Amino acid sequence: MSLIDAALVIGGIALAWALLGNLGGMVSFGHSAFVGVGGYVSALLTARAGLPVPAGLLLGGVGAVLAAVVMLPVLRLRGPYFALAILAYAHIFRILATEWTSVTGGAAGVSGVPPLPVIAGIDFGGKTGAYFVILTIVCVFAWIYARVSASHYGLALRAMHDSEDATQVLGVNSTLLKAAMLLLSAFMTGVVGAFNAHYIGFLEPDYAFAGLWVTLPIVAAIFGGYRTIGGPLLGAIVVYLLDQLVFKSLISSGHQLILGALLVVMIVFSPRGLLPLLTRRRERDA
Repeated sequence: MSLIDAALVIGGIALAWALLGNLGGMVSFGHSAFVGVGGYVSALLTARAGLPVPAGLLLGGVGAVLAAVVMLPVLRLRGPYFALAILAYAHIFRILATEWTSVTGGAAGVSGVPPLPVIAGIDFGGKTGAYFVILTIVCVFAWIYARVSASHYGLALRAMHDSEDATQVLGVNSTLLKAAMLLLSAFMTGVVGAFNAHYIGFLEPDYAFAGLWVTLPIVAAIFGGYRTIGGPLLGAIVVYLLDQLVFKSLISSGHQLILGALLVVMIVFSPRGLLPLLTRRRERDA
């Protein structure tokens, strides 16, 4: 159950990353900034200000949105320049969390983060209760993703992938739509980061802003099919469970090398990912 909870955390971040990449057309290497900021905001507000944990989860998403607002100037950049600029912001936030000791506790971190509450006799702080919480969060975010994709905003965003200049001629404000996707993706990631902080009960900068919050969600999204809604979630569950249950037992150190090789094989044989591959096979069989 712990592995499934962790896989769904990765899946939630992968879904938010895929939303930005698929609809917004932007590849981000800095989603660890939103995970860390969301976790710290929720942890500090609940542990020191006494806010309820559900409110802390939402405010963690709001904190991540404010962090994304600071990043809005990089929307002028495209391609690898945007990705590297977002990565630089993630490092800046990690340094701030480390050096701002009066608020964040510095390298010592924040201990005693309140667990998820007990409601109607159900302990959501346990592994099974936390599973239902993160599953609900991920399902709600997947529904939001689907609604945005099916709207006329989603149509405009997909049209921008072919020709952003042409869509601007038609009156589409591409910068505004990209900013909206960045803020929405940040909110989703911040809520998941806040959940993770309450789930583990401790937070420190090197973990909150770790590179794994970038690499694993990207691998999961691409492996499962980042242009689909269910692909990032499926990819996160398959990739994380394979890595922890199979590859780690084969190679205790450096087991993620096998994960990288598996991703290469998937890209070569099914560039669109695992979910489209399974869908095509099912349709062919039918």
